[in-house]
Amino acid sequence: FREVRDDSLVLLWATPLYEGQSQITGYMLQISQSNQLDNWTILTAKPISETHYKVTGLQTGHTYRFRVSAVNNAGVGRASLPSEPVTVQTQPGTKEIKIGVDDDGFIFLGYEAVKMNDEGEFLWSKNFTEPISSQRTKVETTKNRSMLTFTDPSEEDLGLYTVEMSHSPHLSSSYDFTAEDLERLRELSWQVRNPLIALKSAWQVEVSEKGSVRLWLQTESLSSSAELRLVFNDREISSSPRCKINFDTAKGLVEILFDQLSQEDEGSYTCQLRDGRAKNQCTLVFVDQKFREILALADWNRWDIQRKAGPYFQEFLTWSVNEDCELIIQCKVTNTSKDTSFKWFKDGVEIKDFAYDQTSGVCSLTIPQVTKKEAGSYRAVVSDSRGEDVSTLELLDNEYDKLLQLLSEQCALSAGPLRIESTAEGFKIYSSLRYYIGFLKTSWYFKGRKIDQEARAKPGCSMQKVWIEILNPTENDKGEYTLEMLDGKETHKRFYELSTEAFAEALLEHQRLKQLAIAEKNRAKVIKGLPDVVAIMEGKSLCLTCFIDGDPAPEIFWLRNDREILDQTQFTITKESKRTSITVNKVTMEDSGKYSIFVRNHYGSETVDVTLSVYKKGEKPPANAVEMG
Repeated sequence: FREVRDDSLVLLWATPLYEGQSQITGYMLQISQSNQLDNWTILTAKPISETHYKVTGLQTGHTYRFRVSAVNNAGVGRASLPSEPVTVQTQPGTKEIKIGVDDDGFIFLGYEAVKMNDEGEFLWSKNFTEPISSQRTKVETTKNRSMLTFTDPSEEDLGLYTVEMSHSPHLSSSYDFTAEDLERLRELSWQVRNPLIALKSAWQVEVSEKGSVRLWLQTESLSSSAELRLVFNDREISSSPRCKINFDTAKGLVEILFDQLSQEDEGSYTCQLRDGRAKNQCTLVFVDQKFREILALADWNRWDIQRKAGPYFQEFLTWSVNEDCELIIQCKVTNTSKDTSFKWFKDGVEIKDFAYDQTSGVCSLTIPQVTKKEAGSYRAVVSDSRGEDVSTLELLDNEYDKLLQLLSEQCALSAGPLRIESTAEGFKIYSSLRYYIGFLKTSWYFKGRKIDQEARAKPGCSMQKVWIEILNPTENDKGEYTLEMLDGKETHKRFYELSTEAFAEALLEHQRLKQLAIAEKNRAKVIKGLPDVVAIMEGKSLCLTCFIDGDPAPEIFWLRNDREILDQTQFTITKESKRTSITVNKVTMEDSGKYSIFVRNHYGSETVDVTLSVYKKGEKPPANAVEMG
């Protein structure tokens, strides 16, 4: 018996002295409780080829006996004598074989005996009977501990390894060395033989407020004899006036410090560390966009320190749109004095109408209504004897489109509810806005269907209103109208339900306005010809002509001082369908006064006045008069 444990044991037996008429092909095992020698149970369903077998599933503290029968071509032979009784129970302090990797990277099997006498030895074997190859393994024993070390482990070394004490064979253990163990321990062996210095942090890049650049990494704490080698673009580097290298072994800290980073510092940085057998290396690829971003930030920070010596922009020029759809361009300055000068420019032309609060340092330019002329380059300059700072804002291209989009959004949000307004041609459904810009795309829908421009429906807009005009309305125009406003990102909607009642009121007002428009179109009117004041020298003749319109043709009357002129000797009056004139023959001082043309028909009338000023030879006519004659 070997490896007697609480629920298992390993049974060993010798081959029979006589094999019979053919070779032995296997063995059958039987088991019985110690007190039931006549009651044997077969342990294995098929013959066992080996001369050892691990019996499992036993009950702790129970005593068992075993016997074995050899098998050949003739059948199963007579069973052996029963074994000595064995009680299944793990002895106190029992140890098992452990597998691992030693400090030199060798894979080993180790076993520690519970007790050891001076003459006792550790007996190692493979599969309980095969001797261990001294060419592939090495056995070392120290006091009560034995180690079986593999010199160059491979698949050839896989299998079941056993160890027992020469003076006490029941003190034994076994271990099945598998392919999984071999793969795992080979990796561990490589790590032991090639230890890595542990990294706490890989390469990091930092830029200080003053514009210096720090490249650093950190490992576990190193000994004072640790070695550092830094390679830049395949060339070893050391501290120089341009870059300083620090190596703190206690902290495991490696630093490269640049007072002023430049284009020639672009490349790869490799840190190679060695501390005894342990080593590691880490590479920073400091090129392209990453390098350019750090270089730009470092340059900016250095410039920022310099500009803050005098007045400077705490907040640079930015733009925003408020709820009133106004464009606000704003900045904030600080570190100013009473001598500080502040100026604004647009496309190189100075702007005067900006607001500047010296207490807060906020300066703003408010543009109530944005048009194309607001696109451009804005520049603010603050300066005094200590220095100058400049802020620019390019309100062009994509940035200007972004402004229009946000402005369109605010304009759309300012749109009031849809209302109806009657006209002489029909009626308008409209929405009032703070103001309308063309970037805001509008569409009209009637009962869910888009209204395209057609003979009876005409969309339109002004600076503060968008509408759809329905000409010659009919009952079919009743229903829901929808205005959609697309600001470039979102769609805003307004709705109006043209009910029967609302339609009737709008139609009635439309008819009234239509009649007024007809009357206005056809009424008698003076369309051109008479100035407000005319002047003429005494003794000359004056002719005044004007044009008239109206349907039916209007009646025409000339008046002097509000009385109709009937005298045909002093005054000559001609009347045509679209024109009339009056001639004052050889004017005298008494002819000065107010003259009027009065026209009328049944749609209405109109009166136009002209003042006649007569002056004597040598005098000057009134300054506000049109000189005639």
